[in-house]
Amino acid sequence: MSGEGSARKVVGGWLLLGGLLAVAILLSLMVGQIMITPAELLRGLMTGTGPGSLTLRVLRGPSTLTAVGAGAVLGASGAIFQILLRNPLAAPDVMGFMSGAGCAVVAGVAFGLLIPLPILAAIGGLVAALLVAGLAFHRSGRQSPLTLILVGIGIGFFASAVSSFLVLRMPPQEAADAQRWLAGSLTARNWGHVLQVFGLGALLFVVLALQVRAMALLELGDELAAGLGAHVERARYGLICTGVLLAAVGVAVAGPVPFVAMMAGPLGMRIAGVRHPASRLTAAAIAGATITVLAEVISRSAIPGLQLPVGVMTGIMGAPYLLWLLWKEVEAGEL
Repeated sequence: MSGEGSARKVVGGWLLLGGLLAVAILLSLMVGQIMITPAELLRGLMTGTGPGSLTLRVLRGPSTLTAVGAGAVLGASGAIFQILLRNPLAAPDVMGFMSGAGCAVVAGVAFGLLIPLPILAAIGGLVAALLVAGLAFHRSGRQSPLTLILVGIGIGFFASAVSSFLVLRMPPQEAADAQRWLAGSLTARNWGHVLQVFGLGALLFVVLALQVRAMALLELGDELAAGLGAHVERARYGLICTGVLLAAVGVAVAGPVPFVAMMAGPLGMRIAGVRHPASRLTAAAIAGATITVLAEVISRSAIPGLQLPVGVMTGIMGAPYLLWLLWKEVEAGEL
């Protein structure tokens, strides 16, 4: 394929990826118990009155934008670990980091700790990451990708079990809310959640942008990266911390939504047709936002009168993908 044809294909991929997100956002604003037309949304945006304005300001606007922000940070987080470990199974939800973040938030609520949720989630995610790294090194003498993933799955199950135990000790109403949040929920989100996920997410994306060059060097292998001037271990741990913190920001506003981080990277890369780490991270963020918004639309409208947790929908979407991925890994002799 000529250079011009390749560039045209990449541009087309980016337009398709952006178009899918735009369509998903429009559907999220329109679809629900009461359908809102695009004309009503536009009128509400321009005049600030009518059902379109109420939908944008209160009913669906905050939850839709929260879904966009949460999906973007989860998608980018998953892409970081998949690039670093060169394994499509490497994602913060599979490796237990998101379960650790969720467990810390539930523990904070259960014990009445007056600590902001993003900080609790970050602490939980980082503790889970340290446990995974430490146990993987202890068991194998080296931190191979497969060992990290398997140990992470175990840590994730343990953190989920602790969360369930803490929920059982809560008063009934708090327990119901915590259980819904643990399944991944975007119910009753407000502009404070939007500001939180976009503000912290933007800050971490700036930090990530400063690490892209190091990530590109690490893809070449540790020895070559070191020869080109990269501080390999420092760069790797910095990227891991950024990935965990991005996942924690998503968990803080939407709960530990499963499979978004794992699916977004490969899906975004395939649609956009990109290979460079910076482009892959961007594509993963857009794909993650699209997946989360579509899951939110389906969870809201699948059963009339009932708002399902968004994590239920992402689980239904992601489980077949995970089974297919495991089958491919077994075929390739990686498992």
